[in-house]
Amino acid sequence: MKKGETTVHPYIPNSAPQVKARMLEEIGIKDIDELYEEIPESLRLKRKLDLPDAMPSEYDLKRHVEGILSRNQTCQENISFLGGGCWQHYVPAICDEISQRSEFLTAYAGEPYEDHGRFQALFEFESLMAELLDMDVVNVPTYDWCQAASTALRMAARITGRSEVLISDTISPERLLAIRNYCTPALSVRMVKHCADTGLMDVDDLKAIISVDTAGIYFENPSYLGLIEHQGREISDIAHENGALCVVSVDPVSLGVMTPPANYGADIVCGDIQGLGVHMNYGGGHGGFIATHDEERFVMEYPSRLFGITKTSVAGEYGFGDVAYERTSFAVREAGKEFVGTHAALWGITAAVYLSLMGPKAMQELGKTIMQRSQYAMKKLSEIKGVKAPVFASPHFKEFAVSFKETGMTVEDINKSLLEHGIFGGKDLSKKCPDLEGCALYCVTEVHTKRDLDCLFQALKDCLG
Repeated sequence: MKKGETTVHPYIPNSAPQVKARMLEEIGIKDIDELYEEIPESLRLKRKLDLPDAMPSEYDLKRHVEGILSRNQTCQENISFLGGGCWQHYVPAICDEISQRSEFLTAYAGEPYEDHGRFQALFEFESLMAELLDMDVVNVPTYDWCQAASTALRMAARITGRSEVLISDTISPERLLAIRNYCTPALSVRMVKHCADTGLMDVDDLKAIISVDTAGIYFENPSYLGLIEHQGREISDIAHENGALCVVSVDPVSLGVMTPPANYGADIVCGDIQGLGVHMNYGGGHGGFIATHDEERFVMEYPSRLFGITKTSVAGEYGFGDVAYERTSFAVREAGKEFVGTHAALWGITAAVYLSLMGPKAMQELGKTIMQRSQYAMKKLSEIKGVKAPVFASPHFKEFAVSFKETGMTVEDINKSLLEHGIFGGKDLSKKCPDLEGCALYCVTEVHTKRDLDCLFQALKDCLG
């Protein structure tokens, strides 16, 4: 509590000065700043937050917040071609119906004696994902793709006893930052170049830099730029010949038409389930998965929960619960290999509903539809003078980079113009991908009709004159 502070903030619990003073006394400090001593001075805000005065009237507050929210522009009233890790897919009504049931929506970290339904639902999720991925073991969804990829690489390091990972440089820039942060200081990260024409991994560069310190080779398939990496078997062979593991991130939506990574030598597969019946939720609808073969050296390195099925004392009855619980930080706390907190279990249940509804045939139809529509979009955009679509001469799935370098306009200006037509243009790659200056990442899924794609084509023609 600062000297002279007397105000009780109506939105903040326990903000009464005497309550705050009692809390500080209880934990043995005199000033709140003592809690932040480990944070460098340069990172601390030295002024008060620029917040409006509190509104004591609930009605006034409601009107104020509604006014702010009314300025939002969503994918309901606009056509969106944004992707880059959070994609607009159709969410069947039943996915929301099941995920909003109270026994799933409100459950947190119950144990088998109080949570039979949720544990079985997550076991079904693991089983469905294992079938889709052609793997044996899948975890309960962890926080997001970034954490799943980071954990997969740390698993590879523990299994091999090595301290370096090689990563294809076409990885999502945000995911690379998360991996570097999560793996430091235990692992060093080295980047593998991509071929300028195809955008695929430069295998010669990989061969040149792999070493006895390499724990794993990581690449995304499809890549952040939507490229389909057809060299998977060659990359995994290089990894195995050098005693390393092959770690592949995959978009599960693609697996109706693409070969699962396990079939071209991947040891650990990871990714995100956001595309499987989960709304984008302003970027919050994510759940990271990790999958491996059913081998002890892999299973015992999972830090996250694994649910299995077992017989009970009642004939014909089965129960669902944790497998090798002693692996987890839940069991051994600070002695755990990694600390795992809140899981995205609710989205795992939602993905299980989606996969159950779709089945193999519908997943195949979904993949084909996305590929056909994205191919149509690339063909149409490439007809516009000065536009190159796609940038790389390789097969794509769902996403593709478009170059506007020859148009004389920046991606930012183009996107502002498209917004006037009710269109969210592609993600600007200029800032985070230096070699893609003047390029944007466009995403096309099953929600985009031919009319939507023709609308984009015409809006870009009008914009570029």
